[in-house]
Amino acid sequence: MGPQRIVCLTEETTEWLYLLGEDARIVGISGYTVRPRRARQEKPRVSAFLDGKIDQIVALQPDLVIGFSDMQAALADKLIRAGLSVLVTNRRSVAQIFDTLRLVAGLLGAQERAEAWIAGCLAEHARIAAVAATWPRRPRVYFEEWDTPMISAIQWVSQLVAVAGGDDVFPELAVMSMGRDRVVADALEPARRAPDLIVGSWCGKKFRPERVAAREGWAAVPAVRDGQLFEIKSCDILQPGPAALTDGLARMHGLFAAWAAVHGAAD
Repeated sequence: MGPQRIVCLTEETTEWLYLLGEDARIVGISGYTVRPRRARQEKPRVSAFLDGKIDQIVALQPDLVIGFSDMQAALADKLIRAGLSVLVTNRRSVAQIFDTLRLVAGLLGAQERAEAWIAGCLAEHARIAAVAATWPRRPRVYFEEWDTPMISAIQWVSQLVAVAGGDDVFPELAVMSMGRDRVVADALEPARRAPDLIVGSWCGKKFRPERVAAREGWAAVPAVRDGQLFEIKSCDILQPGPAALTDGLARMHGLFAAWAAVHGAAD
């Protein structure tokens, strides 16, 4: 049977339960949830990311609250002290995302449906990687998830960049689990690494490519020179769940394929 009344403190768990056909178990969601669209009409919004409406969550009588990240530690602590059972994961890699999807599905007795979805997802990853392997050149990619300070790609994003056919220009930062450890301290360092594409996903606000292009010392960066600055919405790439593994990856692959078609054969 598993938990029957679940509060999802982040979007990806909500999306996963809907994909599994287990959305009837959800009694509360994050206010930032946009996937799937219907969730916002069907479920009460009871949390932000760093905090939540503790009294409302308790009143929903959940038998499990699911969250993500060390950044939700304080919120998890409040809920535990209120007598609730809380599961918080701290995944960073693509493999850990898949492991968490399996963990949640196992709690619900939905392993078979989960494995079918995961198998299809992995097959699509292999297909995309095989297409990218035929390109004469792979684009160098600077992925920026925040602008002040500049923060480069978290590990799962860096790994998806690779699957999509690109090379992350800050691979040494991607392995750092904490955002503060992925801060690019030198504002000119991304320019020195000469990315062919810049992908922005400023969590919580709109990416402004014109601001990036106007940074001092960035005019000669290939991505800036060629107008290759693009946004991927944070809900499609910075949530460690189904969206990043499907829509976020597909969006990056499309951008990289378009670049490769024009620039891939050049020296």
